[in-house]
Amino acid sequence: MGADPLPPSTWLRRLPHGLVWLAAAGVLVGGPAQLREGGGLALPYVLLISFGQSGAVALALWRPVAAWWGSTAVMVVTAVALHDRLTAGYLRPWPWTSAGLIGHLLVLLLLALRVRARVAVEALAVSALVTYVLEGLWGAVNYQPTGIPAVLMSTVVVVLGAALRGRREARAALGRQTTLTAEERARRTLLEERSRIARELHDVVAHHMSVISIQAQVAPHLTENPSDELKENLAGIRQNALEALAELRRVLGVLRSPHPEDPYGLGEPGPGAAPRGPQPTLDRLGALVENTRAAGLTVALEIEDSRGRAQAYPPGVELSAYRIVQEALSNALRHAPGSTVRVEITHIPDGLCLSVINSRPQQPVPPSPGAGHGLLGMRERAAMLGGHVSAARTLHGGFNVTAFLPRDGTAPLTDPGPCVLPVVHTDPAGSPVFVLEPPHTPRTPPDTPRTPPDTPRTPHDTPRTPHDTPRTPHDTAGTPQDTTAPGPPPPTGEDRP
Repeated sequence: MGADPLPPSTWLRRLPHGLVWLAAAGVLVGGPAQLREGGGLALPYVLLISFGQSGAVALALWRPVAAWWGSTAVMVVTAVALHDRLTAGYLRPWPWTSAGLIGHLLVLLLLALRVRARVAVEALAVSALVTYVLEGLWGAVNYQPTGIPAVLMSTVVVVLGAALRGRREARAALGRQTTLTAEERARRTLLEERSRIARELHDVVAHHMSVISIQAQVAPHLTENPSDELKENLAGIRQNALEALAELRRVLGVLRSPHPEDPYGLGEPGPGAAPRGPQPTLDRLGALVENTRAAGLTVALEIEDSRGRAQAYPPGVELSAYRIVQEALSNALRHAPGSTVRVEITHIPDGLCLSVINSRPQQPVPPSPGAGHGLLGMRERAAMLGGHVSAARTLHGGFNVTAFLPRDGTAPLTDPGPCVLPVVHTDPAGSPVFVLEPPHTPRTPPDTPRTPPDTPRTPHDTPRTPHDTPRTPHDTAGTPQDTTAPGPPPPTGEDRP
């Protein structure tokens, strides 16, 4: 219950409260004359009843429920006191007197303005019940009945008060919503300012760090017979500059994120603080695959390394690779339940190739509210490192996600090969259909169309060794196939990619 049922007027300040006090004074002045002359009551009783009626009106400003009980009790006392004096020659209003009814209506109005509508309706029902008991069940002779007019006017007053209270609550809720909107607008402005500062910081600092890296790389060539110490120091300067650029990119991601505890925008639940555990790397892909298998998918992991010697990737590359595979497996779980998934990790000298292929769903696909930003997040992660992500449906209703992440954060000058899917033909609807080639399949010259494999390859969870000699596809009779016709590919299997 609010502290003030009548908010002050904008121009006249406390006028509503003054009107209530004026009405209470009118009930105090008009009540005694009616009770004394028309009812024949003694003066002490008349003053007691009049003060009770007017006091209930004044009390309703602070305690409307107690005021309603007091007004109802005074009404009952008045009706009982006047009951034996209704045999005179003229009609008297009963059980409600004029002053008592006006005071009770004011109390009901203030009550409806202060309490919930259910409580106001209960008070109205009790008032009507008391009126019915006095006038309908007990009754009297030679009186003017006021029960029905009293109940009707009380109903109108309660409805009016409840409507005014609802309007006031709606205005208060609108004011709170306006405040929240203003706070949200201020927060959004702050985030936009942070993003602008992040871009400017990145542009300025990244430019200077790039210049330092280039100068450190070129400096040994500008000096005759540079010493090994000089080369080593310059190489260290260049390496530190590159690492600073990488860290700057991560700081930029934090500044652009509205949640510092989730700088990459993963939307992962958490206690509101930055995660304390180490970020996942490629070494944890096996555990990720096992968890996906436990969720009901058939997943095969294949790893191929065509590098001369193993080299460690920057932390950002390994984290992004893990998250891309994780999101692709989550999409397969969500949109292709019961399917077969092949995860291919290919290490090449220029960087890292990822491919996650799933067959068509074998079970009904449940609705997934809130989805739709996974591919966007993959592309943003790859673009942050200078790579790219491509996604396309397969010929038999599956889906394939292929990503390339360069080692040093810059796109290679040569085609990474295994990370690109060839467009074989276009279906009648006009959308491209992609045929999935194994990452170790030798590439043909750009002007020669490639023919898809005859049969699907069975994936295994073992690393593969790259083939040294290109294979020529053959038909069942052992005759080389014609690789110049770009017609529709033969079936490659519907249940496994």
